Amino acid sequence: MTKTDVVIIGAGPVGLFTIFECGMMKMTCHVIDALEEVGGQCTALYPEKPIYDIPGFPSINAGDLIKNLKEQAAPFNPQYHLGDQVNSVHKIEVPQDGYRWMVTTTRGVELQARIIIIAAGVGAFGPNKPPLDNIEDFEEKSVHYFVRWRETYKGKSIVIAGGGDSAVDWALSLSSVAKKVYVVHRRAKFRALPDSVEKLHTLHDEGILELVTPYQLSSLEGKNGELKTVNVTDLDGQERSLEADYLLPFFGLSMNLGPIAEWGLNLDKSHITINPTTAETSEEGIFAVGDVATYDNKLKLILCGFSEAAQAAHKAREFVYPDEVFHFEYSTTSGVAGKGAIKTA
Repeated sequence: MTKTDVVIIGAGPVGLFTIFECGMMKMTCHVIDALEEVGGQCTALYPEKPIYDIPGFPSINAGDLIKNLKEQAAPFNPQYHLGDQVNSVHKIEVPQDGYRWMVTTTRGVELQARIIIIAAGVGAFGPNKPPLDNIEDFEEKSVHYFVRWRETYKGKSIVIAGGGDSAVDWALSLSSVAKKVYVVHRRAKFRALPDSVEKLHTLHDEGILELVTPYQLSSLEGKNGELKTVNVTDLDGQERSLEADYLLPFFGLSMNLGPIAEWGLNLDKSHITINPTTAETSEEGIFAVGDVATYDNKLKLILCGFSEAAQAAHKAREFVYPDEVFHFEYSTTSGVAGKGAIKTA
């Protein structure tokens, strides 16, 4: 059994920045994540996908963002428990020390913490799969629900199915490396950002990719897991066959909070309701940040999660150091552990 100031559940980008913010508040952290690597979806699903709304970076690949966030957190010596999940949480009374949270994991790790910060993103996630009879025969080899490496599709023919941001963004990105890109959507109108949709139509008009609308997937053909043809049908039942090496269906992720849903927190569907000024949940000493947290006018952006991490860490400090008066300082004054403060003239 190990004592720590904070247990952070989730090692995605917001979880990693939470380590930094807690470290700046002189709080120690243990971090638990079900994946074998830090980074959450940024690492597991789209490490090469560019992100454009991180302050100070006109464009940064998701994988590089995670690398930078991990390096930023490193001076505070976080202890990672990867490939593991929380299976129980309960409050215990500690003589002369008030209460603590006892956190146990599926691998038998036991942690005593003052604070729990949930940065679980969408929780345990998996793709929403199209209802095609034999799709399992092609998964892994030629049906991919996530894009990890763009070079996989160099010189190949690809069918991208879906009408949201993921489908449109990857159609734009992969059109520069693939031999042929078809974009299949059941409507002529796409749900992605207007600027991206405009670029999509421009590439279609220029013959760089082809929009196949309004169509939807109907069947797959191929042998030994290698795809040859993707069949699609329109609203009148007319079928069209698209020669393809890969099918990339982007129909969103299914979300499952797992044991977190049983902790008695105020939930709004699969999200945790928080106080947006402190990131506190309905249970004292438990905070939630990032995509898992919700409140009025919540924006699911990484940069908003970063702000929530700062709010949570500053409030959490009151629990960890209840008898100390806190004087706010900017990082240019306080410095970072092991580096010292930056001196200014």
